[in-house]
Amino acid sequence: MKKTTAWLAHIVLVLGIGFVIGPFVYMILTSITTDNFSLPSPYKLLHSEKTLINYVEAWNKNNFSSYFVNSLLVSSATMVLSLSLACSTAYAFARFPFPGKEALFKLFLFSMFVPAILNIIPQFTIVKSLGLVDTYSGLILVYISTGVVGSTFFLRGFFERIPTELEESIVIDGGNRWTIFRAIYIPLSLPAIGTLGIFSFSGTWDEFILALTLIKTEAHRTLPIALQLFRGQYATYYGLFFAASMMALLPIIAIFVIFQKQFVNPNLSEGSVKG
Repeated sequence: MKKTTAWLAHIVLVLGIGFVIGPFVYMILTSITTDNFSLPSPYKLLHSEKTLINYVEAWNKNNFSSYFVNSLLVSSATMVLSLSLACSTAYAFARFPFPGKEALFKLFLFSMFVPAILNIIPQFTIVKSLGLVDTYSGLILVYISTGVVGSTFFLRGFFERIPTELEESIVIDGGNRWTIFRAIYIPLSLPAIGTLGIFSFSGTWDEFILALTLIKTEAHRTLPIALQLFRGQYATYYGLFFAASMMALLPIIAIFVIFQKQFVNPNLSEGSVKG
């Protein structure tokens, strides 16, 4: 009976994996076949000649390469600056006593309940008043402001779990708050920071509405806009569109591979203080 149950469980898992991976494999095979002006049959995908010509054409069409580099610049800058600000803010809320801290933190969290679509007009007004419309600085500023609250909330809980006894050795050696933050809180919080890094990069990389609203110059546009142009102009050329979509996925996959090793030990502070 147990063996039958185990076999059924494995079959369900395999079917689930196939259901999830199947469309992704179909997308890859379609992107490396030619003359796909309609969705190809599985027989054609398996027996047709494979080529990377769709990737070359997609990279060179509609300024796709420029949009790719633009998004890479914006997403990387947003991820680094957002994580830096979130770590500093979370550390202040976790370890610095000051008047009205909890009230300010609750007010901080209240902004998370406002739908993002309602913030577009106020955000555009502020960015315009700063003279940052149609600039990457304005776009990055908005991206950071929209993500810092959630990241701070997540990291504050992580920082509060780190024993304060770990700070004593640094204080004895004459270290200051910055030394404690850099030598203890950042290394012990790498799993949380890695998770937020993936979310920050992927969320910025895929964002379309703000980029379309704030960026006016065609040469400054980001990759989601390029994919929309591809979908409009090559809606029936599935091989070319899927090739462009696959290239858009590569940075997100790379970021996950870079940060996923931080997930191995979710609590590096365990056992660091003897009871």
